[in-house]
Amino acid sequence: MKRRDFLTGAAVTGAAAATLAVAGCDSGQNTADCAPGTEPASPAIVTNKRKLKMVTTWQKNFPGLGTSAERVAKRIEDATDGQISIKVYAAGELVPAFECFDAVSNGTADCYNGAEYYWQGKSVGFSFFTAVPFGMTANELTAWIYHGGGQELWDELSARFNLKGFLSANTGVQMGGWFNKQITSLEDLKGLKIRMPGLGGEVMRRLGAAAVSLPGPDIYQALQTGAINATEWVGPWNDLAQGFYKVTKYYYWPGFHEPGAALATVFNKDVYESLTKGQKQIIQTVCHTEHDYTLAEFNQKNAGALDTLIKDHGVVLEKFPADVFAGMREASAAVLADVSQESEIAGRIYSSFKENLENSIRWTRISEEAYVNMRTANAG
Repeated sequence: MKRRDFLTGAAVTGAAAATLAVAGCDSGQNTADCAPGTEPASPAIVTNKRKLKMVTTWQKNFPGLGTSAERVAKRIEDATDGQISIKVYAAGELVPAFECFDAVSNGTADCYNGAEYYWQGKSVGFSFFTAVPFGMTANELTAWIYHGGGQELWDELSARFNLKGFLSANTGVQMGGWFNKQITSLEDLKGLKIRMPGLGGEVMRRLGAAAVSLPGPDIYQALQTGAINATEWVGPWNDLAQGFYKVTKYYYWPGFHEPGAALATVFNKDVYESLTKGQKQIIQTVCHTEHDYTLAEFNQKNAGALDTLIKDHGVVLEKFPADVFAGMREASAAVLADVSQESEIAGRIYSSFKENLENSIRWTRISEEAYVNMRTANAG
C-alpha cells in the first residue's frame, strides 16, 4: 500500500470514528432520561492515534539541541492528549545526521529536528532560515519569519521537497569558534581547515580557508586527529559539553556567521496535511513555544559556561581583530550577491530577507542597540 493511500485512509477512518453519535440519548444517561424508543449506548471511542518518527541531526539528549527535540515531541504528545506520539531518534540511530532531510522528504521518517542550512546543497535558500553572516539576530529573524513573509517563502521552498517546517529553537548569537592558533590577520585564515557549515562556510572559503560541514557528533574527533584545526559549533554552553577545550584553547568572538541561529522541526508534508486542523495548530504552537523557551535557555546558560571555560579550563578568549572582521564583512556581501543569483526562489528569499534586515537595522539602532550601548557605557 502506498504511504499517501495509507495516510488518507487513516485520516478518513479517524474522521468517521470521531463523528459516531447516538441518536436520542447521550452516553452516560439513565434509561429514564432517554427519548422514547432509545437506550443508552456505550461512548464512542476515538482510536485514531498517530505514532510518528522524528530523526535529528543531534547527539542523544545533547544539551539545548537534543533535549529541545525531545521536548517538542513530549509537548506535542501532551497537548494532543496522546493522539500524536513521536519517537525521537538521535543522529545515526535511524539515519545519519545529514540524511534527515531525505528521510523525511521520502517518507522514511515523519519529521526531523535540525538546522536548515545543512540542506544548502538542496537549495541555498534553506540557509536563510537558519542564519546569514552579518544578518539577523534571533529577534529580527523571528520577526521576518512570523510577520515579514519569511514563513511563506520557507513553505514554498520546502513544498518542492514535500516538507513543511517550523522554527522550534534558537541559540542566539554564536561564538566565532575554536582555533589552534591566534588569528592576527586575514592571512591566518588561508589554508585553515575549519568546520563551518552554511553561508558562513562559503565566506571562509572566499577568505582562503578550507571550510567543511560536519555534524556535531563528528567534530571533536576531527579536531583531535587534526582533520580540522578550527571549528565553530554554537556557544559556551554547548561548546563546554562538546569538550573542545581539551584539544584547543583559543576561543574567538563574535560569531559573524550566525548572529541568531534558528533550528527547525520539519514534517513530511503528506503526514502534516493528513492531520486535523486542531493538531496542525498544536504543532505550530508547540514549535513556536519551544523556540522562545530554547532561546531563553541558551541566553541563561551561556554566561556561566563561559566562566567555566575560562576559569576552570584555561581557555583563552580572543576578539577577532578589526581588519579580520572587516574582511569577513566584505566577503559576506560578495557571497550573498552570488547567492541571490542561484535560482529564482533564492533571489526572492534573499530580497525579502534583505528588506526585512534593513528595516530591523533602522529600528534596532535606536531601540535595543542604543539601550545596550548606553547601559554598557554607564556600567560600574
